[in-house]
Amino acid sequence: MSRIAPCLWFADEAEQAANYYVSLMPDARIDHVQRAVADSPGNVEGGVLMVAFTIGGNRFLALNGGIRFEYTHAISLHFECADQAELDRLWEGLSAGGSIEQCGWLKDRYGVSWQIVPRALGEMLADPDAAKAKRVMQAMLGMHKIDIAALERARDAA
Repeated sequence: MSRIAPCLWFADEAEQAANYYVSLMPDARIDHVQRAVADSPGNVEGGVLMVAFTIGGNRFLALNGGIRFEYTHAISLHFECADQAELDRLWEGLSAGGSIEQCGWLKDRYGVSWQIVPRALGEMLADPDAAKAKRVMQAMLGMHKIDIAALERARDAA
């Protein structure tokens, strides 16, 4: 397991967010809920201070910091999907209550930026035929949620 884990800051919804992510993702679980002790800044004694959780073998922390900070695109969580069904399921789940953006990006209901992309996208963009890779890139730039079949059609167009 990696010694580096992203820590996601929430005002007071760390446990709710961690449970939300774990409910959507494969190979995911809550590992530990740390309760606040007396005199914890911004937290009520016994309230949730931090939640450690795992998604796909990667550790994450969710922290209740007591005040809200807005996330930016400077950091996003990149999730590589095995197929269109997984992509569709995660896109619908993570975008519910959030906002969708171009090229497979979305912000979830907590404002966290995600890139939900198929594994096949990287393979198609790395095609040794530069014209094919360019057609794939152009097709992707016109999408919000990535459509693998549409990318394949663009790649294979003559």
